[in-house]
Amino acid sequence: MPDASTAPHPEPGAWREDVLGPDFEARTLPLPDGAEAVLVRHVPSTPGDDGGSPGAVARTAVLSVHGFVDYFFHPHVARAVAARGHAFYAVDLRGHGRALAAHVAGGRDPNLVDDLTLYAQDLDAAAAVVRAAGHERLVVLGHSTGGLVAPLWANARPGRADALVLNSPWLELNESWLMRGPATWAIDVVGRVAPRLVVGSVGEHYGAALHHETGGEWDYDLAWKPHAGFPARAGWLRSVRRAHHRVARGLDLTIPVLVLASDRSGPARSWHDELVTTDSVLDVAHIRDRAPRLGSDVTVRTVAGGAHDLALSPRPARDAYLAAVLDWIEALPHS
Repeated sequence: MPDASTAPHPEPGAWREDVLGPDFEARTLPLPDGAEAVLVRHVPSTPGDDGGSPGAVARTAVLSVHGFVDYFFHPHVARAVAARGHAFYAVDLRGHGRALAAHVAGGRDPNLVDDLTLYAQDLDAAAAVVRAAGHERLVVLGHSTGGLVAPLWANARPGRADALVLNSPWLELNESWLMRGPATWAIDVVGRVAPRLVVGSVGEHYGAALHHETGGEWDYDLAWKPHAGFPARAGWLRSVRRAHHRVARGLDLTIPVLVLASDRSGPARSWHDELVTTDSVLDVAHIRDRAPRLGSDVTVRTVAGGAHDLALSPRPARDAYLAAVLDWIEALPHS
């Protein structure tokens, strides 16, 4: 893979070859207050800048939204979506991946915002470009933190998305009752008065188990997705916990939602032999408990032997995940 950390910066509104190679292009999405996200498209499945002829535009477009300490580096997912006749796009949210350098240059912390609702601007901008390409239906595919941000956005912006697919969504904190209760109340106070206070970090073992340099199957830029992640700060965690509580109270989504999770969870803070065949980041019981609260049309599927990012699971779990997602999309009712 090319060195993503030194890749040319896409000009606003202009598509250019992406770090993933000639099958992918990226463009910067300018956002309010000088922020920016980056949209990626799979060139063979998407129309050109002129929109192409009506027959050349896929009816359904899938927009992928990554998690925390993450970015889009999944060409196999794009190609699987394209093989079923759909268009594929992905967004690197502000402060992540392709949008990391500009975020940090503006004096902001990597991967962090003080309020998760800001990501609605990123998704609005990405969805607008996708819709402008002529696709009739938009399916948003959110992973982990992206699986928390996407339903909150769709709930607040009815009509922007036609369906959601949530890959191991982060709907609750994978910690003890003490951390999910009293400690959360403390974070609510600390996050207001000291938002940049470091309060945690991700475990490094899952990332190490994924990356090819440490025995894993996948190649990605460790400057954008380091094994030890980036510091988690109080203002960000306060916003995450408020989002979790909003989901716990119940959202009002009426669009179809597919939630997928592994069949088991594993230890998140220690090395073990099942790091990529269990969800060793989140508690799958939390996902199953919270999923029905997202809306009125929620389907839950289990992927046996799946990793936290089900798309990065070893085969056959990875193939089962992709088949479940694409079969569900193709079974959506035609409007």
